[in-house]
Amino acid sequence: MTILEQNRLQTINGYRIVRLLDRGEGSEVYLAIREQDQQQVALKILPGRRMGEELTKFYVHAKKLARLRHPHIVHILDFGVEDDFAFLIMDYAPNGTLREKHPRGSVLAPETVNQYVQQIAAAIGYLHEQTLIHRDLKPHNLLVGPRGEVLLGDFGIAVVSHSLDPLYPEQYDFEGTVLYAAPEQLIGRPRRSSDQYSLGVIAYEWLCGECPFTGDFEALVEQHLHKPAPPLRSKNPALSPLIEQVVMKALTKDVEKRFPSIAEFAQALDWATAQVLTQKVRALPRPKRQFKSPRLFP
Repeated sequence: MTILEQNRLQTINGYRIVRLLDRGEGSEVYLAIREQDQQQVALKILPGRRMGEELTKFYVHAKKLARLRHPHIVHILDFGVEDDFAFLIMDYAPNGTLREKHPRGSVLAPETVNQYVQQIAAAIGYLHEQTLIHRDLKPHNLLVGPRGEVLLGDFGIAVVSHSLDPLYPEQYDFEGTVLYAAPEQLIGRPRRSSDQYSLGVIAYEWLCGECPFTGDFEALVEQHLHKPAPPLRSKNPALSPLIEQVVMKALTKDVEKRFPSIAEFAQALDWATAQVLTQKVRALPRPKRQFKSPRLFP
Protein backbone atom coordinates (compact mmCIF):
# COMPACT_ATOMS: atom_id res chain seq x y z
CA MET A 1 0.00 0.00 0.00
CA THR A 2 1.35 3.43 -0.95
CA ILE A 3 1.63 6.44 1.34
CA LEU A 4 -1.27 8.10 -0.46
CA GLU A 5 -3.46 5.01 -0.15
CA GLN A 6 -2.69 4.79 3.56
CA ASN A 7 -3.70 8.42 4.03
CA ARG A 8 -6.54 8.39 1.46
CA LEU A 9 -5.04 11.31 -0.42
CA GLN A 10 -6.09 11.89 -4.05
CA THR A 11 -5.10 15.55 -4.29
CA ILE A 12 -2.14 17.32 -2.71
CA ASN A 13 -2.07 21.11 -2.55
CA GLY A 14 -3.81 21.54 -5.92
CA TYR A 15 -2.11 18.60 -7.64
CA ARG A 16 -4.36 15.69 -8.63
CA ILE A 17 -2.69 12.28 -8.41
CA VAL A 18 -2.87 10.19 -11.60
CA ARG A 19 -0.71 7.13 -10.98
CA LEU A 20 2.40 5.84 -9.22
CA LEU A 21 5.57 6.14 -11.31
CA ASP A 22 8.24 4.80 -8.99
CA ARG A 23 8.97 3.99 -5.37
CA GLY A 24 12.09 3.18 -3.41
CA GLU A 25 13.78 3.69 -0.05
CA GLY A 26 10.58 5.07 1.45
CA SER A 27 9.92 7.71 -1.21
CA GLU A 28 7.27 7.59 -3.92
CA VAL A 29 6.99 9.43 -7.22
CA TYR A 30 3.62 10.04 -8.88
CA LEU A 31 2.41 11.46 -12.14
CA ALA A 32 0.12 14.33 -11.18
CA ILE A 33 -1.89 17.08 -12.86
CA ARG A 34 -1.65 20.68 -11.72
CA GLU A 35 -5.31 21.60 -11.52
CA GLN A 36 -4.90 25.30 -12.32
CA ASP A 37 -3.54 24.67 -15.83
CA GLN A 38 -3.75 20.86 -16.32
CA GLN A 39 0.03 20.57 -16.66
CA GLN A 40 1.58 17.15 -16.07
CA VAL A 41 4.17 17.12 -13.27
CA ALA A 42 6.09 14.62 -11.17
CA LEU A 43 5.16 14.65 -7.47
CA LYS A 44 7.70 13.11 -5.10
CA ILE A 45 6.73 12.28 -1.52
CA LEU A 46 9.73 12.02 0.78
CA PRO A 47 10.08 9.30 3.41
CA GLY A 48 9.13 10.05 7.02
CA ARG A 49 7.05 12.79 8.55
CA ARG A 50 8.43 16.32 8.85
CA MET A 51 7.84 18.24 12.06
CA GLY A 52 9.77 20.81 14.09
CA GLU A 53 13.43 21.11 13.14
CA GLU A 54 13.09 18.56 10.33
CA LEU A 55 10.32 20.63 8.77
CA THR A 56 12.41 23.80 8.96
CA LYS A 57 15.37 22.00 7.39
CA PHE A 58 13.17 20.72 4.56
CA TYR A 59 11.95 24.23 3.68
CA VAL A 60 15.47 25.65 3.75
CA HIS A 61 16.78 22.94 1.43
CA ALA A 62 13.74 22.97 -0.86
CA LYS A 63 13.98 26.73 -1.40
CA LYS A 64 17.61 26.38 -2.42
CA LEU A 65 16.82 23.53 -4.80
CA ALA A 66 13.94 25.46 -6.38
CA ARG A 67 16.39 28.18 -7.41
CA LEU A 68 18.52 25.77 -9.45
CA ARG A 69 18.39 26.48 -13.17
CA HIS A 70 20.42 24.34 -15.57
CA PRO A 71 19.58 22.68 -18.92
CA HIS A 72 20.54 19.26 -17.53
CA ILE A 73 18.76 19.46 -14.17
CA VAL A 74 15.10 18.69 -13.57
CA HIS A 75 13.42 21.87 -12.35
CA ILE A 76 11.65 21.86 -9.00
CA LEU A 77 8.42 23.77 -9.54
CA ASP A 78 6.88 23.68 -6.07
CA PHE A 79 7.20 22.07 -2.64
CA GLY A 80 5.28 21.80 0.58
CA VAL A 81 3.91 19.57 3.33
CA GLU A 82 0.62 17.64 3.43
CA ASP A 83 -0.37 15.67 6.56
CA ASP A 84 3.25 16.07 7.77
CA PHE A 85 4.56 14.47 4.55
CA ALA A 86 6.97 16.64 2.56
CA PHE A 87 6.63 16.69 -1.21
CA LEU A 88 8.42 18.13 -4.22
CA ILE A 89 6.82 19.04 -7.54
CA MET A 90 9.15 18.59 -10.51
CA ASP A 91 9.08 18.72 -14.29
CA TYR A 92 7.71 15.46 -15.67
CA ALA A 93 10.11 13.59 -17.98
CA PRO A 94 7.93 11.12 -19.94
CA ASN A 95 10.84 9.26 -21.57
CA GLY A 96 11.93 7.46 -18.41
CA THR A 97 15.43 7.01 -17.01
CA LEU A 98 18.77 5.92 -18.40
CA ARG A 99 18.41 2.72 -16.37
CA GLU A 100 15.22 1.94 -18.29
CA LYS A 101 16.83 2.90 -21.59
CA HIS A 102 19.94 0.82 -20.87
CA PRO A 103 19.01 -2.13 -18.58
CA ARG A 104 21.61 -3.56 -16.24
CA GLY A 105 24.22 -5.51 -18.21
CA SER A 106 24.12 -3.23 -21.26
CA VAL A 107 27.46 -2.30 -22.82
CA LEU A 108 27.42 1.11 -24.48
CA ALA A 109 29.71 2.55 -27.13
CA PRO A 110 32.39 4.82 -25.64
CA GLU A 111 31.06 7.73 -27.71
CA THR A 112 27.61 7.30 -26.14
CA VAL A 113 29.06 7.08 -22.64
CA ASN A 114 31.08 10.22 -23.30
CA GLN A 115 27.99 12.11 -24.47
CA TYR A 116 26.16 11.15 -21.27
CA VAL A 117 29.10 11.99 -19.02
CA GLN A 118 29.51 15.45 -20.55
CA GLN A 119 25.90 16.34 -19.77
CA ILE A 120 25.90 14.83 -16.28
CA ALA A 121 29.22 16.45 -15.37
CA ALA A 122 27.93 19.85 -16.49
CA ALA A 123 24.92 19.49 -14.18
CA ILE A 124 27.00 18.25 -11.25
CA GLY A 125 29.57 20.99 -11.76
CA TYR A 126 26.77 23.54 -11.53
CA LEU A 127 25.55 21.93 -8.28
CA HIS A 128 29.04 22.12 -6.85
CA GLU A 129 29.17 25.82 -7.67
CA GLN A 130 26.01 26.19 -5.58
CA THR A 131 27.77 24.41 -2.65
CA LEU A 132 25.65 21.28 -3.12
CA ILE A 133 26.63 17.63 -3.42
CA HIS A 134 24.23 15.24 -5.11
CA ARG A 135 25.35 12.11 -3.19
CA ASP A 136 23.06 9.71 -5.06
CA LEU A 137 24.20 9.59 -8.67
CA LYS A 138 22.99 6.43 -10.42
CA PRO A 139 21.32 5.57 -13.76
CA HIS A 140 17.91 5.47 -12.01
CA ASN A 141 18.24 9.20 -11.21
CA LEU A 142 19.21 10.25 -14.73
CA LEU A 143 16.12 11.10 -16.76
CA VAL A 144 15.72 11.35 -20.53
CA GLY A 145 14.36 14.75 -21.55
CA PRO A 146 11.99 15.58 -24.42
CA ARG A 147 14.89 16.13 -26.86
CA GLY A 148 16.84 13.09 -25.69
CA GLU A 149 19.01 15.12 -23.33
CA VAL A 150 20.06 13.79 -19.93
CA LEU A 151 18.40 15.43 -16.93
CA LEU A 152 19.78 15.06 -13.42
CA GLY A 153 16.93 14.34 -11.02
CA ASP A 154 15.90 12.97 -7.63
CA PHE A 155 16.61 15.75 -5.19
CA GLY A 156 14.44 14.21 -2.50
CA ILE A 157 17.12 13.18 -0.04
CA ALA A 158 20.10 13.18 -2.36
CA VAL A 159 21.25 16.80 -2.28
CA VAL A 160 22.64 18.09 1.00
CA SER A 161 23.27 21.81 1.45
CA HIS A 162 26.19 22.13 3.81
CA SER A 163 29.58 23.76 3.71
CA LEU A 164 32.06 22.08 1.36
CA ASP A 165 35.00 23.82 2.99
CA PRO A 166 37.48 21.02 3.90
CA LEU A 167 38.86 23.23 6.67
CA TYR A 168 35.66 22.67 8.60
CA PRO A 169 34.71 19.04 8.04
CA GLU A 170 31.63 17.70 9.73
CA GLN A 171 30.32 14.16 10.21
CA TYR A 172 27.18 13.22 8.29
CA ASP A 173 25.22 9.99 8.16
CA PHE A 174 25.55 8.00 4.95
CA GLU A 175 22.91 8.75 2.33
CA GLY A 176 22.86 7.39 -1.18
CA THR A 177 23.08 4.07 -2.97
CA VAL A 178 25.96 1.90 -1.82
CA LEU A 179 26.58 0.40 -5.28
CA TYR A 180 27.70 3.83 -6.54
CA ALA A 181 28.92 5.46 -3.32
CA ALA A 182 32.42 6.87 -2.80
CA PRO A 183 34.53 5.56 0.11
CA GLU A 184 34.52 8.87 2.00
CA GLN A 185 30.77 9.13 1.52
CA LEU A 186 30.27 5.75 3.17
CA ILE A 187 31.92 7.02 6.34
CA GLY A 188 29.82 10.17 6.35
CA ARG A 189 32.34 12.62 4.87
CA PRO A 190 31.13 13.43 1.34
CA ARG A 191 33.04 15.89 -0.82
CA ARG A 192 32.64 17.26 -4.33
CA SER A 193 34.90 14.45 -5.45
CA SER A 194 32.36 11.91 -4.16
CA ASP A 195 30.08 12.74 -7.09
CA GLN A 196 33.02 12.25 -9.47
CA TYR A 197 33.58 8.77 -8.02
CA SER A 198 29.90 7.89 -8.46
CA LEU A 199 29.94 9.09 -12.07
CA GLY A 200 33.06 7.00 -12.57
CA VAL A 201 31.20 3.91 -11.34
CA ILE A 202 28.35 4.67 -13.77
CA ALA A 203 30.76 5.12 -16.69
CA TYR A 204 32.55 1.90 -15.70
CA GLU A 205 29.25 0.01 -15.71
CA TRP A 206 28.21 1.38 -19.09
CA LEU A 207 31.58 0.58 -20.67
CA CYS A 208 31.76 -3.07 -19.59
CA GLY A 209 28.24 -4.06 -18.52
CA GLU A 210 28.86 -4.46 -14.80
CA CYS A 211 29.72 -2.38 -11.76
CA PRO A 212 33.24 -2.64 -10.31
CA PHE A 213 31.92 -4.19 -7.09
CA THR A 214 29.14 -6.63 -6.27
CA GLY A 215 27.64 -8.27 -3.19
CA ASP A 216 25.41 -7.38 -0.26
CA PHE A 217 25.57 -4.05 1.58
CA GLU A 218 28.44 -5.04 3.89
CA ALA A 219 30.48 -6.56 1.06
CA LEU A 220 30.02 -3.49 -1.12
CA VAL A 221 31.07 -1.16 1.68
CA GLU A 222 34.20 -3.23 2.32
CA GLN A 223 35.15 -3.21 -1.37
CA HIS A 224 34.54 0.50 -1.88
CA LEU A 225 36.64 1.27 1.19
CA HIS A 226 39.56 -1.08 0.66
CA LYS A 227 39.58 -2.96 -2.67
CA PRO A 228 40.80 -1.36 -5.92
CA ALA A 229 38.31 -1.55 -8.77
CA PRO A 230 39.22 -4.26 -11.31
CA PRO A 231 40.81 -2.74 -14.42
CA LEU A 232 38.15 -1.90 -16.99
CA ARG A 233 39.93 -3.77 -19.77
CA SER A 234 39.83 -6.95 -17.70
CA LYS A 235 36.06 -6.77 -18.26
CA ASN A 236 36.15 -5.31 -21.79
CA PRO A 237 39.50 -5.97 -23.53
CA ALA A 238 38.38 -4.07 -26.64
CA LEU A 239 38.27 -0.82 -24.69
CA SER A 240 40.95 1.80 -25.29
CA PRO A 241 43.64 2.03 -22.57
CA LEU A 242 43.22 5.81 -22.67
CA ILE A 243 39.56 5.59 -21.69
CA GLU A 244 40.37 2.99 -19.04
CA GLN A 245 42.98 5.28 -17.46
CA VAL A 246 40.53 8.18 -17.21
CA VAL A 247 37.75 6.15 -15.58
CA MET A 248 40.11 4.35 -13.19
CA LYS A 249 41.54 7.69 -12.02
CA ALA A 250 38.02 8.83 -11.09
CA LEU A 251 37.64 5.61 -9.07
CA THR A 252 40.75 6.15 -6.95
CA LYS A 253 40.10 5.71 -3.22
CA ASP A 254 42.14 8.79 -2.30
CA VAL A 255 40.14 11.92 -3.12
CA GLU A 256 43.38 13.85 -3.72
CA LYS A 257 44.35 11.48 -6.55
CA ARG A 258 41.13 11.88 -8.51
CA PHE A 259 40.65 14.69 -11.00
CA PRO A 260 40.60 18.13 -9.33
CA SER A 261 37.00 18.59 -10.47
CA ILE A 262 34.24 16.67 -12.19
CA ALA A 263 34.63 19.02 -15.16
CA GLU A 264 38.25 17.89 -15.59
CA PHE A 265 37.14 14.27 -15.43
CA ALA A 266 34.67 14.97 -18.25
CA GLN A 267 37.31 16.85 -20.26
CA ALA A 268 39.77 13.97 -19.93
CA LEU A 269 37.16 11.43 -21.03
CA ASP A 270 36.20 13.64 -23.98
CA TRP A 271 39.86 13.87 -25.04
CA ALA A 272 40.42 10.10 -24.68
CA THR A 273 37.28 9.32 -26.68
CA ALA A 274 38.34 11.74 -29.43
CA GLN A 275 41.74 10.03 -29.67
CA VAL A 276 40.04 6.67 -30.16
CA LEU A 277 37.76 8.03 -32.88
CA THR A 278 40.75 9.64 -34.63
CA GLN A 279 42.63 6.33 -34.58
CA LYS A 280 39.60 4.57 -36.07
CA VAL A 281 39.39 7.08 -38.91
CA ARG A 282 43.09 6.71 -39.66
CA ALA A 283 42.74 2.92 -39.72
CA LEU A 284 39.98 2.99 -42.34
CA PRO A 285 41.12 1.71 -45.77
CA ARG A 286 41.58 4.52 -48.24
CA PRO A 287 39.57 4.27 -51.47
CA LYS A 288 41.63 3.44 -54.54
CA ARG A 289 41.91 6.26 -57.04
CA GLN A 290 41.21 5.44 -60.67
CA PHE A 291 43.82 6.67 -63.13
CA LYS A 292 42.55 9.40 -65.42
CA SER A 293 44.48 10.65 -68.41
CA PRO A 294 45.14 14.38 -68.20
CA ARG A 295 43.22 16.47 -70.65
CA LEU A 296 45.74 18.50 -72.61
CA PHE A 297 43.15 20.30 -74.67
CA PRO A 298 39.75 21.74 -73.84
